[in-house]
Amino acid sequence: MYYRIGERIEEFEPTTFENIPFQYIAVIGSEEWTDSNRKFDMGIEWDINIEEITSTRAEVNFDSLTGTFSIPSRKNISGANHKFAFALDEKGVVFIDDEGFASRIIEKIAKTKKYVNPCLERFLYDFLESIIHRDYQIIETYDGKLDAMEVDILKGEAEDSVRELSDIRSDLRDLRIHYAQLIDLCQELEENENEFFNEDNERYFHLVCQRVQTLYDMTVSLSDYTAQIRDLYQAQLDLRQNRIMTILTVITSIFMPLTLIAGWYGMNFVYMPELGSPAAYPIVIGVSVLIVIVSLIFFKHKKWL
Repeated sequence: MYYRIGERIEEFEPTTFENIPFQYIAVIGSEEWTDSNRKFDMGIEWDINIEEITSTRAEVNFDSLTGTFSIPSRKNISGANHKFAFALDEKGVVFIDDEGFASRIIEKIAKTKKYVNPCLERFLYDFLESIIHRDYQIIETYDGKLDAMEVDILKGEAEDSVRELSDIRSDLRDLRIHYAQLIDLCQELEENENEFFNEDNERYFHLVCQRVQTLYDMTVSLSDYTAQIRDLYQAQLDLRQNRIMTILTVITSIFMPLTLIAGWYGMNFVYMPELGSPAAYPIVIGVSVLIVIVSLIFFKHKKWL
């Protein structure tokens, strides 16, 4: 697919890319790039394997700027990433995309955007903005889930929250890495080392870089929040375990003297005078009940119960 950057992004059928009177966008597959990349006259020989892409980055070449995108799916952030590559110069940008992800973004821009001052810089701004446009809502959703987890933990109803907390922490880590790479890419574009871009239009890259930086800061903040919630859960778990140990200690302390009495009179020696006394049994019962009552009063006073 080939697009002309004008007042609107419109498809066109190129005959040549030499001395083209307008800036363009091309979306081709990796095989087509290998077979016909010279027609774009970018002066590079770049063998790209889409499957081997692992990060979002940009690299300055002598006559072009090349790079790759590895974008987490917003439907499953920890799942497989959308991967494609790009090459650009002052004439236009070529996306090497076997999946069709870049095409979907461009088609959306073509339907929704109208440019007063059409330029490659403004298109790249819209393209990068389209990648992150839903992320504020996604991060707010995570924030709401973490708030709900904190409330459940304080109520003692967080049995299923640990696994979900781990999943959220993993998603936030992936997003944080993604944003850090996007920031580096935007800064590389803003640097404009090859002077492909109009200086007045570099502000577009600065603006999107600021927005990605804000998202990065938000994910860092939420990652810290997940650590606090995990510590809170562990503290509540320790508190519950301490409560159980306290109860077991109280029960053991109460029954220890009763066990001594039972063991003592369980010896049944012949010359134990209490064995022949009619009042011995009720006396032992009374002493045992008294021990239990005194122990409960003592532990209640110490606020162990």
